[in-house]
Amino acid sequence: MSRIGKLPIAIPAGVTVTVSPENVVTVKGPKGELTQAVDPQIGVSVEDGVCHVTRPNDEKEIRSKHGLYRALIHNMVVGVHDGYKKVLEFVGVGYRVELSQPQVLNLSLGYTHPIYLGLPKEIKVETKSERNQNPLVILESADKQLLGQVCAKIRSFRKPEPYKGKGIRFQGEVVRRKAGKSAGK
Repeated sequence: MSRIGKLPIAIPAGVTVTVSPENVVTVKGPKGELTQAVDPQIGVSVEDGVCHVTRPNDEKEIRSKHGLYRALIHNMVVGVHDGYKKVLEFVGVGYRVELSQPQVLNLSLGYTHPIYLGLPKEIKVETKSERNQNPLVILESADKQLLGQVCAKIRSFRKPEPYKGKGIRFQGEVVRRKAGKSAGK
């Protein structure tokens, strides 16, 4: 059995999990509502505040989907109950970020032009720019997958580079530094 797949998913108070006949799992909670279509070969059942994910046999493809769908459902339950939060830090001289409109980030990252990035309505965004501190973007959402995709998109504009350490990084991320050229020996 899959170690991840056979673990039961505890459903906290205030969260409801429903499974439709088409094998679509819907999770509702205080932070929102999420849905996920599950492969018809994977069984999902909810009883006594616990969700179980089962598989019919031990074929390789079904084994891989067993753990996948259990993890996706668990992430949805955690997301609608607690939510997910990511903090991006802009490290570099002149790097600025501000919210020009609701759900639109204005990024100044050393290019000749500013970058405007529209964000999905499911994500709450906040920016912090304090004197002598790196600008921060705080993103919150119930959908872990969507939040990760948006963070990866923002980060792709300026990935952290190893020589000076400049770029967009997650708060607390350690960037391995390289020595660079040694000047005329």
